[in-house]
Amino acid sequence: MDISDEGQRLDRQWIDLGDNVCGTLRGCRDASAVAARFVGAGWSSRSSSWHGYELRTSWCQIEIDPADGEDVLLNGVVDPARLDDLGRLLSCFGLPYELELGDENDDLAREIRG
Repeated sequence: MDISDEGQRLDRQWIDLGDNVCGTLRGCRDASAVAARFVGAGWSSRSSSWHGYELRTSWCQIEIDPADGEDVLLNGVVDPARLDDLGRLLSCFGLPYELELGDENDDLAREIRG
């Protein structure tokens, strides 16, 4: 299952922050399989396009969309203090990733890879 409304809603403070995270999930061309992993971890998921998904929990809301080739693109909003948690989750899923966190001026604040 890759669609679920069971997860938590994004906390209002992060909605107001706006998009601050983007990245690439390497070697996983199927966004549906990625969404299913997040649902298995208790996140909510809904289809956002033909092949894309919105994934949400209380501290993060991201969109994932397949890119050309074998990658999935990711963008959205994350509690800046929880960027490493997102990275650890992706690592637990066995997904190689690159994530960039932007600051309030849209400048690069941090970059992590796994």
